[in-house]
Amino acid sequence: MKMYDILLLIIFMFIIGNLIFVSKHKHLLIILLSLEFMVLTIFLFMLMVLSFMNYNMYMLMVFLVFAVCEGALGLSILVSMIRTHGNDYFQSFNLL
Repeated sequence: MKMYDILLLIIFMFIIGNLIFVSKHKHLLIILLSLEFMVLTIFLFMLMVLSFMNYNMYMLMVFLVFAVCEGALGLSILVSMIRTHGNDYFQSFNLL
């Protein structure tokens, strides 16, 4: 595969992740999974760009650290919401 084809595939994956994020807004778990999918596509894009430019991969390690922290925070919010409300529906969650 050429680099142009890989770039189109990554853009398509990111658009699919955004569509899932926008359309499936009833469950917190699906939202978190789509966010992690978008983070992985951004990671693949950064990997491709940094390897093409022959840069060091330290920025990818920093990005992965932030992605893991974001995933752990989302999982803790999910567990807290399930313990307090019994499910992950946003309709049963009242902000007032």
